[in-house]
Amino acid sequence: MEDYDHEKVDEMVLALMYLTLHDDYRAWKSFDWDVLDRLYEKGLIFDPKNKAKSVSLTEEGVAKSADLFQRHFGASKTTLDKKTT
Repeated sequence: MEDYDHEKVDEMVLALMYLTLHDDYRAWKSFDWDVLDRLYEKGLIFDPKNKAKSVSLTEEGVAKSADLFQRHFGASKTTLDKKTT
C-alpha cells in the first residue's frame, strides 16, 4: 500500500514509540520497516537494521516523539476536568 500520507504515518509511529520508551531512548521496533527506514533517514532513530528488538532514538527523536505524543494523544483540559468530577 503506497497510497497514503507518509509524513502523517511517520509522525504517528514516532509518537507511538513514546509509549514504549525504555532506558531513556530505546523503543520497540514493531512497526513497518519502511517507516523505520524513513525515520532513520530523517535522523530521528539510529539504524534499525540489527538483531535487537528495540531501536534507539536520537536526542532529537526522543524530544520529537514526546512532543508528538502530547500533541496527538495528550489529555485536554476538558478530559482532565471530566476525570476529576
